[in-house]
Amino acid sequence: MTLRALLWDVDGTLAETEDEGHRIAFNRAFAEAGLNWHWDGALYGELLAITGGKERLLAWWRRIDPTAADAPAAADMVRRLHERKTAIYGELLSRGAIHLRPGVQALLLQAQAAGLRQAIATTTTAENVTQLIDVTLGPGGHRLFEAVGAGDVVPAKKPAPDIYLWVLERLGLPAHECLALEDSAVGARAAQAAGVPVLLARSRYTGNAAIPGCLDDLASLEGVDLAALQRWHAAACERPASTRKADMCRRG
Repeated sequence: MTLRALLWDVDGTLAETEDEGHRIAFNRAFAEAGLNWHWDGALYGELLAITGGKERLLAWWRRIDPTAADAPAAADMVRRLHERKTAIYGELLSRGAIHLRPGVQALLLQAQAAGLRQAIATTTTAENVTQLIDVTLGPGGHRLFEAVGAGDVVPAKKPAPDIYLWVLERLGLPAHECLALEDSAVGARAAQAAGVPVLLARSRYTGNAAIPGCLDDLASLEGVDLAALQRWHAAACERPASTRKADMCRRG
């Protein structure tokens, strides 16, 4: 089976955006709003089980003050906090605080040179994706991605398969002709639920727990080339469908 497209997650996969960007931006937005909230690294890692920044904010608020979180004004406060957080994240990006993970740019360019189609499938906002590409890849970076599935373009976020199904529809490709690059269990489950084979490249917040069904389990994409992706994908397509999800990720 031919590999025709790479589907990229963003936060933790393209770049270590969570600890170097989003967590810092959330805390600054909280401080500016006069809130005594602070998400340290351990707490933020726990909160990442909830996909979507606004959803994460609301879940945290409901944990510490459910009455206030369910008040009529809560939705507007979450929206304003998230907007400010997004602006601060953009400022961090513009100052060069966030970089692509090792190996990512080389793999993106190899895929482009080989005529492989590429797309993004993420729960982060489209604005965050645009800023990250602008800063790390330059204006021409947007030409690498044929479709960008981001933010609230679908109602159900990962681990629901919706964002992957949305991207597959835009590309006009069947799931088995694509390969998803993810860093988390939530993202892997979303891609697998859409029928897309997954290569896992663990990030700072992935943890050590085994994640079922991936083609391989890597600490980094550094040194990974397009030929390796094609081999992984071909091997996945040769396995009986009944065994694919039962396989456990191998530690690379």
